[in-house]
Amino acid sequence: MDFTVLIFLTSGLFLGWSLGANDAANVFGTAVGTRMVRFATAAVVSSIFIILGSVLSGAGAAHTLGKLGSINALAGSFMAALAAAMTVYAMTKLELPVSTSQAIVGAIIGWNLFSGSVTDANALIKILGTWVACPILAAAIAAPIYLGIQRLLSWAKLHILRRDVYTRIALILAGAFGSYSLGANNIANVMGVFVPASPFTDFKVADAFTFTGIQQLFLLGAIAIAVGVFTYSKRVMLTVGGGLMPLSPVAAWVVVISHSIVLTLFASEGLEHFLASHDLPTIPLVPVSSSQAVVGAVIGIGLLRGGRNVRWRVLGNISMGWVTTPLISAVLCFVSLFFLQNVFNQQVYTEVTYSLSPKVMDHLVESSLPAEDLTGLKNRKFNRATEFLQAIGQRTYLTGYQQKKILEFSETTDIEIRADIVDALPPDWLSAGQIEAVRKLKGRHFKFKWAVADALEQLSDEWRLYPDSIRNKAHNKQIKAKLDYIYRTFKVSR
Repeated sequence: MDFTVLIFLTSGLFLGWSLGANDAANVFGTAVGTRMVRFATAAVVSSIFIILGSVLSGAGAAHTLGKLGSINALAGSFMAALAAAMTVYAMTKLELPVSTSQAIVGAIIGWNLFSGSVTDANALIKILGTWVACPILAAAIAAPIYLGIQRLLSWAKLHILRRDVYTRIALILAGAFGSYSLGANNIANVMGVFVPASPFTDFKVADAFTFTGIQQLFLLGAIAIAVGVFTYSKRVMLTVGGGLMPLSPVAAWVVVISHSIVLTLFASEGLEHFLASHDLPTIPLVPVSSSQAVVGAVIGIGLLRGGRNVRWRVLGNISMGWVTTPLISAVLCFVSLFFLQNVFNQQVYTEVTYSLSPKVMDHLVESSLPAEDLTGLKNRKFNRATEFLQAIGQRTYLTGYQQKKILEFSETTDIEIRADIVDALPPDWLSAGQIEAVRKLKGRHFKFKWAVADALEQLSDEWRLYPDSIRNKAHNKQIKAKLDYIYRTFKVSR
C-alpha cells in the first residue's frame, strides 16, 4: 500500500479517537459517574464490543451516510474526516458530549459545496429527522423502563448488598450492549467517507469467509475508537454521569439500556428486513447521535421525577453544541479543502462527467423521465452536478426524484469486466447465478453504471430489482449494494 494512503487515513483514525474520547461517555458515563463501575473496567468492555459491533454490523448505517454525499478522492476523505475530528476534539476539550454524526454530516456537506456535488435532500432530511426523533425516542423508552424497574425492585425487596452487586453486573452488561450498538451505528461516521475511495481490497480468511475492504476500514476505525476510550474519555464520562442530573445507579442502567436500544433500532439490518418482510414500516438505518440518545434518556427520567433535578443550563450548553457542531465542521471542511487543493496541490475530488448522450436520452424515455425538454443539452458534457442541474432547471421543472434519476443515468464511468477479477468474486456473498451472469460479460466495456445493471438483469433474475414497496425494500437494498460492489471492483483506474 502507498505510504501516502496511510497518511490520508490518519484523519479517520483521529476521528475514531475523538469518537472514543467523546461518545464512549454515552455508554459508560452514567455507570462511571455514579462510581458503580471502575473506569478501567468500562474502558476494556467498551473497546472490545465497539470493535465487534463495528466489524460485524457497521455496514447498515454507512449506506445512508454514503447517499448524503460520495467523497470520491482520498485527499477529500482525509480532510472531511479531519474537519469533523477537529470539531469533535474542540467540543471534547469543552467537556461537551457532542456527536460525531453531526460533525461528519457537516463535513460531507462542506465537501459537496466545494466539489459542486449535490447533497441528497431526502438523505439529509432523513438524518435531520433522526436527530430530532432520537432524544425524544430515548426519553419515551427510558421513562417506562425506569418505572418498571422501580416497581420490580420494590417488589423483590433485595438486600442492599445483593442489589448493589446485581446493579454493577447489569451496568456492565448494558455497557457491553451499548458499546456494540455504538460501534454498529457510529463506525460509519469514522470511516464512512473513506468507503468510495477505499484503498483496501477483499481477501479470504482460511478459505472460510471473505474479509471485505469495508470491514478492514471499519476494523481500523474501531481500534482507533478503542484507543480514544482508554486515553481521553474519562472527563466526558464524568460530565455525562453527573453533570446533567444526579443519577442513581438504577437510573444510570436505564439510561444506558435506553441509549443502546435507540442506536440498535437505527443500525439493525436484521430488524429492517424483519419489518419489511411483514409489510411493516421500516426504521431508517442512519448513524444517529449517541449523545442525543443519552441526554434524551436522562431528561426522560428527569421529567418523570418532575424535572426539578435537571440542570437546564447544562442542557442548554449541550444543545448549543449540537447546533453549532455541523455548522463549524462544514465551514472548516470547505476552507481546509481550498488550502489542501490550492496550496498543497492535492486532488480533493475526482471530476464526475455528466452527459446526455443519445443512449442516455433513450434510457430516460424508457424510464418515463422527461427527455423532450432536454434535447438542447444533448451530447453536452458537465463536470459538476450543480452546473448540470442548473442547466436542466433552465429548460424544465423536475421533482427531486427526477433530478436524482437523471443525474444517476447521465453519470459516465469506465467499467471493464475482466476475467481475472471475475474469478476472484466472493462466493460467500454473491450467489453462483450472480457470479455466472458477471462472467458472461467478460471483456465488455460499459460507460454507464445503469448499463451494467441492465445487462446483468437480462442474464439473471437474481440481479433483478423489484418494484419499490416495503416488502421489496430489503431485497432491492441488497441488490443495490452488490451492484455498487461490482461498479467499484471493475472500475478502470486511470
